[in-house]
Amino acid sequence: MTRLSGFAENLHSRLAQPLPGSAAHRIMSPVPRAGSEPGYIPPVPPRRGGVLVLFYPCHGSLYLPLILRPTYDGVHSGQVGFPGGGYEERDQDLIATALREANEEVGIPPEQVEIVGHLSKLYIQPSNFEVYPTVGWMSQRPDFRIDPYEVARLLEVPFCDIQKPENRAVEEWNLRGRQVQVPCFKIQGQTVWGATAMILSELLSVLKDENRNADCAEDADLRRNCTDQRDDKT
Repeated sequence: MTRLSGFAENLHSRLAQPLPGSAAHRIMSPVPRAGSEPGYIPPVPPRRGGVLVLFYPCHGSLYLPLILRPTYDGVHSGQVGFPGGGYEERDQDLIATALREANEEVGIPPEQVEIVGHLSKLYIQPSNFEVYPTVGWMSQRPDFRIDPYEVARLLEVPFCDIQKPENRAVEEWNLRGRQVQVPCFKIQGQTVWGATAMILSELLSVLKDENRNADCAEDADLRRNCTDQRDDKT
């Protein structure tokens, strides 16, 4: 068994244990965060959605795909997130939602994804979504195929870049009419914040005992060789 497949087994075991949930979410949560007030009840039942948190190996390192959303008339315009979207009646469950959306958006083949567990569901007030993150594993880099209507850019992110403290920041924004402290990750020239940063925070908490450098490829050429293989179709 390789070290990376061993990682997937270890992750499966950890995700089967009680999750840190809101305690980990708060580390990367905007302050104040709409919808997180005690006793808050959405005015209408939230729509359910599923996202795919996919690990895959490339040149001996662990990677996660994130996507930059196009600019459009919506609350998540131009934001970085995980592949995913809203539940549809044809979906058997929210795992199926995550796999279907990941296939439609970036071409990840559902039949090649091994489901290793789930992270805590998360309510997103601006879009009134309750998001359910499914964690998956592929034994090799996906042959990404990007839908330019839904994805402006694919970010193939070494997991060690998420782990590095120097890639975190806290910024003050005017967000929907109020001043907000926004923790975020600075990744490949993009600011990763909000629900995506909160999901990553829980993932980091689950894996906090992992060797921070064990799966990091420090050779930039190796990373470039991996990421340059993608077909952005943008």
